[in-house]
Amino acid sequence: MTVNDDSFTDWMTREETAESMIPIIGKLHRERDVTVLLHSRSLVNKSVVSILKTHRFARQIAGEELSVTETLPFLRALTALDLGPSQIDIGMLAATYKGDDRGLTVEAFTAEAVAGATGANKIERGEGRDVVLYGFGRIGRLVARLLVEKAGSGNGLRLRAIVVRGGGEQDIVKRASLLRRDSIHGQFQGTITVDETSNTIYANGNAIKVIYANDPSEVDYTAHGIKNAILIDNTGKWRDREGLSQHLRPGIDKVVLTAPGKGDVPNIVHGVNHDTIKPDEQILSCASCTTNAIVPPLKAMDDEFGVERGHVETVHSFTNDQNLLDNYHKADRRGRSAPLNMVITETGAASAVAKAMPDFKARITGSSIRVPVPDVSIAILNLQLSRETSRDEVLDYLRDVSLTSPLKRQIDFTTAPDAVSSDFIGSRHASIVDAGATKVEGDNAILYLWYDNEFGYSCQVIRVVQHVSGVEYPTFPSPAV
Repeated sequence: MTVNDDSFTDWMTREETAESMIPIIGKLHRERDVTVLLHSRSLVNKSVVSILKTHRFARQIAGEELSVTETLPFLRALTALDLGPSQIDIGMLAATYKGDDRGLTVEAFTAEAVAGATGANKIERGEGRDVVLYGFGRIGRLVARLLVEKAGSGNGLRLRAIVVRGGGEQDIVKRASLLRRDSIHGQFQGTITVDETSNTIYANGNAIKVIYANDPSEVDYTAHGIKNAILIDNTGKWRDREGLSQHLRPGIDKVVLTAPGKGDVPNIVHGVNHDTIKPDEQILSCASCTTNAIVPPLKAMDDEFGVERGHVETVHSFTNDQNLLDNYHKADRRGRSAPLNMVITETGAASAVAKAMPDFKARITGSSIRVPVPDVSIAILNLQLSRETSRDEVLDYLRDVSLTSPLKRQIDFTTAPDAVSSDFIGSRHASIVDAGATKVEGDNAILYLWYDNEFGYSCQVIRVVQHVSGVEYPTFPSPAV
């Protein structure tokens, strides 16, 4: 047998192993509300090849490839446990087991590592929480995809309705088509059908009512059986408490804005300050995509090295706010053609840092350049630190943060030498540290942070909504604090 034959045989063996994992992962998700992760990446509803690629990607962050033959025993061990709703990272289970010298079996180690999700400790499954999307643009449609994907057993978040302005003949058909096909993010994973008579979109069995209204006051949510719902405002039309309060009508309990909030509206970056949300707070903001990209790594760097001051320059993909061709725009420069120019503009991300981290004292400035790509941006974070360090120390620290810290869902890490923006389309992290581009000299560190300003941000929005709705389930093994 040749080396090539050995390699192909190994591949087929790994394919067969990954194939055996799929029904286990699906059953845990549907029947117990357990999401199986691999280094913070969900394996739910993934194909054989996708599972293998996720395992291989582990070498980018952990330093070595992870084999499905290493993780399958931990997955099987989970099926024997009385698990409650949770997220369980089998990549972390395998990694921590390697470093454990007590001689425990895989079954005993797994039971100990996830004890917080079993027996008397497990969370009881709730009835679920209604969600309404107000506006159905780029972010709204991605949030809808995520809500449908995470419907699972039906005990979590339930997308019940979408509120839009009437768009004329076949409006609902066209909106469903935009949900079904996306030029950047690809096809919807599942099936979508439309009932024009009842104005309902069915996405993977989820009945989503399309409500037509020009103003919040025109909607009676209780007439559609919606109660105690979280409304996600994707329009950005209202950003202060007075404007957003218009949504607080019968059937709506809380309002989440997918844009920076103004005045006393809390700006929440999940992973950093989501635990400060007061139980009785009815209106909050998820800040901006760039704020979500820079605040987690900024917090991580401040925790370890201290930050005296900094500047963030975002090279940002163009957005719907700009013009396709030169035309009037109320803002400077944004009237010039977005697909044909680099456009210098402003960003409020730097000033928003203080809202997300009120104890952070360093002065951060910021600016932005819009460039002719449709998605994925990069933030260049230039920091003066409180002490001198080295490039190796910074990278080792940030790699560890991405693997084991409470910020591991926000911060990803890549060592790919030829990484470019399109590689990060669909990333679920708030930002990805580019190890190869990182520069450190003395007390100065420059971090290059990629982020999918559409999908990564939408994932952060969902995390905030899960938190305030009480369906943000704990992750095991528990991240280091």
